[in-house]
Amino acid sequence: MDEQAASRGSWRHELRATIALAWPLILANLTMATIQAIDTFFMGQYGARELAAAALGINLGFLLNLVGLGIITAASPMMASALGRGAGKVKDVRRTFRQSLWLVVTITVPIWLLLANAEWVIGLLGQEPSLAAGAQTFLYGWMWSAFFFLVFNALRNFLAALERPGWILIISAAGIPINSLLDYMLIFGRLGAPELGLLGAGLATTITWGLMVIATVIVVLRDPQFRRYNLFARIWRPDWQRYCHMWRLGLPIGASMGAEGGVFAAAAYLMGLISAQALAAHAIALQIAALSFMVPWGIAQASTVRVGLMLGRSDKDGIARAGWSAWMLGVGFMSMTAVLMWVFPRELVGIFLADTAENAPVLELGVSFLIVAAIFQIVDGAQVVGQGILRGLHDTRVPMVFTFVGYWFIGIGIAVWLGFEAGWDGVGIWTGLAAGLAIVAVLMLARWMMRERLGLTSDEPSKKITS
Repeated sequence: MDEQAASRGSWRHELRATIALAWPLILANLTMATIQAIDTFFMGQYGARELAAAALGINLGFLLNLVGLGIITAASPMMASALGRGAGKVKDVRRTFRQSLWLVVTITVPIWLLLANAEWVIGLLGQEPSLAAGAQTFLYGWMWSAFFFLVFNALRNFLAALERPGWILIISAAGIPINSLLDYMLIFGRLGAPELGLLGAGLATTITWGLMVIATVIVVLRDPQFRRYNLFARIWRPDWQRYCHMWRLGLPIGASMGAEGGVFAAAAYLMGLISAQALAAHAIALQIAALSFMVPWGIAQASTVRVGLMLGRSDKDGIARAGWSAWMLGVGFMSMTAVLMWVFPRELVGIFLADTAENAPVLELGVSFLIVAAIFQIVDGAQVVGQGILRGLHDTRVPMVFTFVGYWFIGIGIAVWLGFEAGWDGVGIWTGLAAGLAIVAVLMLARWMMRERLGLTSDEPSKKITS
């Protein structure tokens, strides 16, 4: 009986620890997603075609940001495992953080080059020339935010590994009113600012992320708990062994996140082949789904840290508790949001779109897309938490394969067939997305359940890197 009570106590402790770490990350994710939602909202008020053009730009830019974010996410389980081992943790964490900034610089330059020529890329994908030109205008202002976004998330990985994500929440929340004010001024030309339309929306995002990075750096330099890590000491000094190891660990994560983000970007471009109205409706439905996704994503980020800590301690029971606690929380929340989207689709879509006769077709399409989005909420939560707990075990390569097979071969394949061959149009594309997410969720869960048989619960490879 005492053993059963101790087991229940261990599970309650893990749930509390996961929630305590996850909720600031969740709220920080929500505030970051809200910044993008604010851009969508203001562009929706500015015009449906401008919203469609911005959607093309955002989908391309965000896809590249996701790949970069995935690569630097390698720092999170590495720092967590180092903290779990204890010995030499300050130096080890500093080395990892420093190389994550080297990764940011390496990644940002090609992102800028590609976004500076986005109109050509978007045109190759069959989009209307006027929409492609509008997307390029938006990206001329937005593209510089990629650097600030990645630096902010490198700092965020450090704070999360120390289980102190509260500062990220505070700073991210402050970005919401700042971005709202800048959008209002620069898109519409209010409060003495010039009316820049699409360019203004992009510039507002860049300025907001830049200010958030400055604020986070000040916190890391001044807070005594963080200052002792001396993160920016000799930042110019290379550490090629760790840099290469982070590439090996992070590139599959970036590819996985890019595969997932890319499939939604591909869906946007498929919508553009149907009509500008379908593309605008897709942008709204996707924005609503993305906001709900921020919760299981935050839980997944917390699970990477919790599983990584247990891995560093060689605690196999702790690994199991950390993983399953996060999985139940993520799937449970997304089950509730599925009900909400199913019951109130029109009200949710109406938040983002002005209620005019011109916008009525977009509203109806958005409602139909959101009903399908409600169906895949549960599997979306399952797959992202599944990836998070496997990353905590430093397992990234096989999950990368799962994402490519599930999203691109199955998901996009079904989406194209239903959308264009079967005549389902946009609803068919969203149905294909749901099918791809379901396949990936099943594969991730199966690999997690086989973790000990596959030898994933040993921390030996990570220990070699710190020697």
